[in-house]
Amino acid sequence: MICTDNYIYLNGLKFYAYHGVLPQERQVGACYRIDLRLQTDFRLAAEQDDLNGTINYAEVFQLLQKEMAIPSRLLEHVVWRMARKLFDNFPTLTEVRMALYKENPPMGADCSQVGVEATYTVSGR
Repeated sequence: MICTDNYIYLNGLKFYAYHGVLPQERQVGACYRIDLRLQTDFRLAAEQDDLNGTINYAEVFQLLQKEMAIPSRLLEHVVWRMARKLFDNFPTLTEVRMALYKENPPMGADCSQVGVEATYTVSGR
């Protein structure tokens, strides 16, 4: 049996944070949701049932939580910062796909959420 692609998903992660262009957004805050897909080779973990052969979900969550606590004006910047930190902290990562949504954005429209999605890869890994 051959395993060709390995992905770890953390979907629907919820945070309260203070991102936004408007000063009120950075003072009052809002609810955010993250959907995350990490590509890494976890064949060893699958074969040996060993956490050392994969990425610990709890550590990923803690990293995201810490980054969400740093206010930024743009969601695009938040996603970029988090992806960079993920690559720095988990050297076996080859791809990060992340969607970040702000719930009930203050834009004068009936809209449940707005967001961004980006896929980052590291060449040579």
